[in-house]
Amino acid sequence: MPSCRNLMQNLKRIKRKKSKSKPRTSSSSSKKQKLVPGEPEFPYTENAIAEELDSEEKEEDEGFNLKNSTPSRDHGVQPLGNLYFNPGSVNARNSGLGNLQILSDELVLDILGLLDATHLGVLANVSKSFYIFANHEPLWRNLVLDELKGEFLFGGSWKSTYVATRYPEFKFEGAIDSCLKVRDFYSDYLFQSWLCANLEMKPEWLERDNITRVRGISVEEFIEKFEEPNKPVLLEGCLDDWPAMRKWSRDYLTKVAGDVAFAVGPVEMKLEDYFRYSDRVREERPLYLFDPRFAEKVPTLGLEFDVPKYFREDLFNVLGKDRPDYRWIIIGPSGSGSSFHIDPNSTSAWNAVITGSKKWILFPPDVVPPGVHPSPDGAEVACPVSIIEWFMNFYGATKNWKKKPIECICKAGEVIFVPNGWWHLVINLEESIAITQNYVSREPQEEFVERAGFSEEAKCERARFRNKRQSEFAR
Repeated sequence: MPSCRNLMQNLKRIKRKKSKSKPRTSSSSSKKQKLVPGEPEFPYTENAIAEELDSEEKEEDEGFNLKNSTPSRDHGVQPLGNLYFNPGSVNARNSGLGNLQILSDELVLDILGLLDATHLGVLANVSKSFYIFANHEPLWRNLVLDELKGEFLFGGSWKSTYVATRYPEFKFEGAIDSCLKVRDFYSDYLFQSWLCANLEMKPEWLERDNITRVRGISVEEFIEKFEEPNKPVLLEGCLDDWPAMRKWSRDYLTKVAGDVAFAVGPVEMKLEDYFRYSDRVREERPLYLFDPRFAEKVPTLGLEFDVPKYFREDLFNVLGKDRPDYRWIIIGPSGSGSSFHIDPNSTSAWNAVITGSKKWILFPPDVVPPGVHPSPDGAEVACPVSIIEWFMNFYGATKNWKKKPIECICKAGEVIFVPNGWWHLVINLEESIAITQNYVSREPQEEFVERAGFSEEAKCERARFRNKRQSEFAR
């Protein structure tokens, strides 16, 4: 994997430096832990390697920073490239799997995903290799979500959460379990999962900001300059009158929502329980609170925001109660978000950030983002990598594209307009609360009209309406 190769290149440069100079000492009080794959017997101390990486980054920013309070690598798993630094070692992954070693790590985990918790626990005692695979956190996450639904209190790991909920009499400490390390276990797939869960966003992933930003424009200007040309824009200052901007803190939302359960992935959870989860979780794909019925569940919330004036014409309104889901409250921790997709039903969307900040990347309808594989009819989209892994493996290539993506960081009080047909990815840079809504304007885009196969009569009617609208604006 590209990320593992970068790590190996860093370590090779360190070895060359070490052969020419004496080891350096360093303080252990650094706030950010540098990524240092390898076991303690690696010939350089972690602090020394961290200092070397710090000095190298002044010349070349190839390294990665880990989030504060990053836990140790899951059970000591190392990237496969580290095996070449220990030529006398035998990969415990293969010896412990026996005849199953010919299978890929993904396939092994798919098979283990068919087992229940008891059988996973038994299998973990078979060998060191099975111990690591059977303790893979996504396996236990699936068990919790499938069996416990939203009735759980997250205990810091999915396995400890499952055991504590199913067997409350059994005093299980996930932290103790995570201290069990296996030497000489090498797997790019398992290491990558841990790495993506604990990486900070690199500064170069955040520095590009090429979206148009406007403040105080009229509805007519918005339609002419952005809605009609199907162009993204970031709108500033149009949430100033929202009570939500002043009120929607954690404490307030928890108080007004009470015991109401909100949609979180495949389950429903109370806000208090979700915030407990989001405070403690450290995983590659954090659960995202994404509820379309929040205003019906808690009417007070529905009264504390309003549709910005630019998006109030919405043909979806004619459907009344038959209207599909169209607006959501979105809450998620740092690292949560949505991978590349196009909004359904040829809708456009607006997304208003109330607290926190979000990184957006948007590609026009005719440009498929790298690493994304839509079906021929566009009905399904395969994006096999997580958001962080997409940044690690694909983001750099977009810098050389003729049609570069539109990028920005949308902060509290700002609204982004996502035109219909545009691919978009969003990741929370910190815990964030937002409102988003899909809508259909009375000004569908030309390419949408052609794609939808409008009749000539319908096209003429659309032209008459467009002329009438422009006359109204002129008056």
